[in-house]
Amino acid sequence: MDIIRIIFAVLLPPLGVFLQVGIGGAFWLNILLTLLGYFPGVIHAVYIIGKK
Repeated sequence: MDIIRIIFAVLLPPLGVFLQVGIGGAFWLNILLTLLGYFPGVIHAVYIIGKK
């Protein structure tokens, strides 16, 4: 299941974070990072998914 989340994290970072933690602080932070730049959002999403 983590492979699918990582694929979603690369394609659409907030979706990958949402699938891992739901709507919370990490999700909103990822949306902000993705809006500021695509790659910071991807890095944060992969970090959140890999942390668990």
